[in-house]
Amino acid sequence: MSPDDCSTTSPETSAEDSPAVPEAPLLELRDGLPEVVDTEAALARAIERLAAGAGPVAVDAERASGHRYGQRAYLVQMRRAGSGTTLIDPVDLADTPTGSLRPLADAISDTEWIIHAASQDLACLAELGMKPRQLFDTELAGRLLNYPRVGLGVLVEELLGYRMRKEHSAVDWSKRPLPESWLVYAALDVELLVELRDALAAQLEEAGKAEWARQEFAAWASMPAAEPRHEPWRRTSGIHQVRGRRGLAIVRAMWETREEIARQRDVSPSRVLRDPAIVQTATTAPLSRGALAQLSGFGARGARRHLRDFYNAVAAARALPDAELPQVTPRVDGPPPPRVWAVKDPVAAARLARCRAAVSLLARQHDLPQENLLSPDAVRRIAWTPPQPISPTAVDQALAGLGARPWQREITATVLADALAQPRAERPHDAPTGPAAAPEV
Repeated sequence: MSPDDCSTTSPETSAEDSPAVPEAPLLELRDGLPEVVDTEAALARAIERLAAGAGPVAVDAERASGHRYGQRAYLVQMRRAGSGTTLIDPVDLADTPTGSLRPLADAISDTEWIIHAASQDLACLAELGMKPRQLFDTELAGRLLNYPRVGLGVLVEELLGYRMRKEHSAVDWSKRPLPESWLVYAALDVELLVELRDALAAQLEEAGKAEWARQEFAAWASMPAAEPRHEPWRRTSGIHQVRGRRGLAIVRAMWETREEIARQRDVSPSRVLRDPAIVQTATTAPLSRGALAQLSGFGARGARRHLRDFYNAVAAARALPDAELPQVTPRVDGPPPPRVWAVKDPVAAARLARCRAAVSLLARQHDLPQENLLSPDAVRRIAWTPPQPISPTAVDQALAGLGARPWQREITATVLADALAQPRAERPHDAPTGPAAAPEV
């Protein structure tokens, strides 16, 4: 019987008469809520307890995104067999002589860390001196297994049969003291992370993807800190509406002013001024502080509080000499946006289309999301500037330089080399043909 058959009702049985699917039970703490570790003495005991445990360590962190400036961790949760769950307050511990959680990380350095969505948590953990040597990312494992949804709650319910709480997912974790209900929510994030890891690991082995996962996890564990983004103000939402270099100078000046205010006040930049207000200012270029105050984006208290600062930023941008204005087109390290390829280089645009189609087909064949088989950026770069001469070996080396893992290169290099080679129909009419022609790559 197909899944569709299971979801239908026969004429003799109405939907009301069909047996209800039992709802998964709500996940609860097995060992109760532990005390929060917020002193050096309590941290020493926690380190001893975690070091004495067995097996991998589940790790999670709570940030105050949307509330505070930056991505600092305001709570760290850990769980290990034999040691139970540990909740650590890094804010209070920041004032201790050690000032970080490096001693804790050192005590479990040879242990596998289980993190859900490591790309989100590794940076804030590294700020605390915590960096894994071995990693298992349950979200990434779910992606490699091609689960349509890979949120922690979805995977726990589907694989382990428990519903997780959702009510505190966007709260301000910088608040002190943290309410007990928040702490329970946070502790539950690591309650079944070890069991989830084991279930996903078994599926990876069965699917023949365990080695792929090991390479991915190792790459993330060894990945250096991200470099600061060049011209981050260009990521202002709606900036495409701004015309001319002077307008972009206003965006830049207001963005940098907002950033400094947010940093000093330790609040999210969006709580100072939202992106649409910056774009509205840049497109209207108000000539007085009063005119700026009339814009809809400055009705909020946070924006009006710093009205003088923002108007000074607008005035400074308006007074800039032409030589100091930002360029309309940003300096990019790599190929231009694909939307302009057809005009700039039609041959490269055709290569990109062939490469994308080839990777898409391979992803379906290997039951993977396309972006996990090979990053879209790597596909664009190799299509814009193929290695010369084109060969599977040359493509393999180029992909390695772009950060592709060995398993990805093994699957894609030969197929991409074929896609990069100019098809016979596109070759010059005077190209040699027949037996004397060079063999196609």
